[in-house]
Amino acid sequence: MKLWTLALCLLAAVAGAQAKTNVWQPSAGHVQIPIWPGTPPDAQPMPGPEYATTSKKLIGGKPVVAVVNVSRPTMTVYAPTANNTGAAVVVFPGGGFQILAIDLEGTEICHWLTSEGITCVLLKYRVPGTPYDWHCKCYPDDFAISTQALDDAQRTIGLVRLHAKQWRIDPHKVGVIGFSAGGFLIAEVSTHFKRLYKPVDAADKESARPDFALAIYPGHLTADGHTFNKNLPVTRVTPPTFLVQAEDDDVDGVQQSLVYFEALKQAGVPAELHIYAHGGHAFGLRHTADPITDWPKLADKWLRTIDIVPG
Repeated sequence: MKLWTLALCLLAAVAGAQAKTNVWQPSAGHVQIPIWPGTPPDAQPMPGPEYATTSKKLIGGKPVVAVVNVSRPTMTVYAPTANNTGAAVVVFPGGGFQILAIDLEGTEICHWLTSEGITCVLLKYRVPGTPYDWHCKCYPDDFAISTQALDDAQRTIGLVRLHAKQWRIDPHKVGVIGFSAGGFLIAEVSTHFKRLYKPVDAADKESARPDFALAIYPGHLTADGHTFNKNLPVTRVTPPTFLVQAEDDDVDGVQQSLVYFEALKQAGVPAELHIYAHGGHAFGLRHTADPITDWPKLADKWLRTIDIVPG
């Protein structure tokens, strides 16, 4: 079993061993909005009811809250706290498609984005699901498409564009950011624009293509450590992409970002890649002594260079 597979299996096991608490709820003033009017497409049975759990391990001096067994996906909209730039970003937390690191790679990301004048939409997508099975056994070949999560991602981007006027968003400045497994979901939604599910309503008439993408220590982009995942057809219409990863990432490995960057460049897609010597995996934007945790400053500059926010 590869090291990053083992690490995510252990993460899922630890989460399941923690004392169960109430279902996660966002902070006061924010409401989870179901993204599907009825039963979601491609619905699968869950191992149990949804719950939230808090890790004993600290990252950046704080524990991590994980959401487990999500069968009813939701989005939570965070309005800008600074001058509204008109840009919006949908956030995909990581967790190996087993859990969702809902604060480390979710709400904390929204606090940063809204302080930059960007509307943030936190997606609580369905887990557990592919590209792992529920026993943490990896697919033997290139990682399969995460159908449920991709359904949820495509649907949410459409909903954001449908509500663009109401939420004071420029429908041509709707991007995505994802971490670890969420980084794989970034690549999926950046290369699969045609919806996998039968249209439900007006939201599904809107484009599901992101205008820009940020993949932070992404995973599952290569199965063998060298070859880019053939299930991610990068083309010239794949959106501009920003990538960050640590060379000593022993969970997903730096090769994940390298193969994706190379695929983007071969297709003529504008891309920016930052590789750091140290940082490991799953740090979110919690600041530590490692320089990689300053990556949000680089992302801010990149968003200005591609004219998403004012220079």
